[in-house]
Amino acid sequence: MDKGRIRHVVAVGSGKGGVGKSSVTALLAAELRRRGLAVGVLDADITGPSIPKLFGLHGPLVDRGEGIEPAATPSGIPVVSSQFMVEDEQTPVIWRGPLVTRLITQFFGGVNWGSLDYLLLDMPPGTSDVPLTVFQTIPIDGMVFVLTPQDLSALIVKKAMNMARDLHVPLLGVVENMAFVTCPHCQHRIELFGRSRVGAVAEEYGIPVLARLPVSPPVSELSDDGRLEEIRDPEVGRLAEAFVRAVDDATKGTPATL
Repeated sequence: MDKGRIRHVVAVGSGKGGVGKSSVTALLAAELRRRGLAVGVLDADITGPSIPKLFGLHGPLVDRGEGIEPAATPSGIPVVSSQFMVEDEQTPVIWRGPLVTRLITQFFGGVNWGSLDYLLLDMPPGTSDVPLTVFQTIPIDGMVFVLTPQDLSALIVKKAMNMARDLHVPLLGVVENMAFVTCPHCQHRIELFGRSRVGAVAEEYGIPVLARLPVSPPVSELSDDGRLEEIRDPEVGRLAEAFVRAVDDATKGTPATL
């Protein structure tokens, strides 16, 4: 499957749910777009799509005979998701594995993405059908991994990292989400979920820590309102810069200008 006019395809995964992987994907996409880069998001979590809610998007998608037209966020980020194919947000996607994997390939090759610097794939939890389909059929330039500060999260993310490595997908770096909360009165950082594990994981796999993102009430509130693009956070800015460097290092290409 040819990338066409898509410069880099990067997966974002965690191996498990509940770590804020979709939020990290959306925040990264919004920050890259804010800095003038062309970025799209393919919601590969077919049975648990979150991306449309974060961006306040609704379906259905339109196919005028020349490919599927993606939805677009207010800042112009093209998005495709299985959420656009069901009646409402509470309708479950109850599909067997072959149909799910077929939809993934259609979302990549059958969508009019236009010219993109980055296409981000928001991966589902686990290491089964969908990740395997993505790794074997889509030309992935690398993968970013998201974890939270718990041993269980670190254990599960290593499974996803080992799967990617076994399938020759470059490991670009790790992001620790919900790493700390900052007291609004004294600015002291509190590690709500215990000590950080991200440095040890990164060292074990020989990859960089791209960012440590805080617990942030504004992120939660704007996510619920479908206005995640409005978030401006210096930690997310540092994530975007580290992400661009990591992709460039992995592909040995010309770096995008931030």
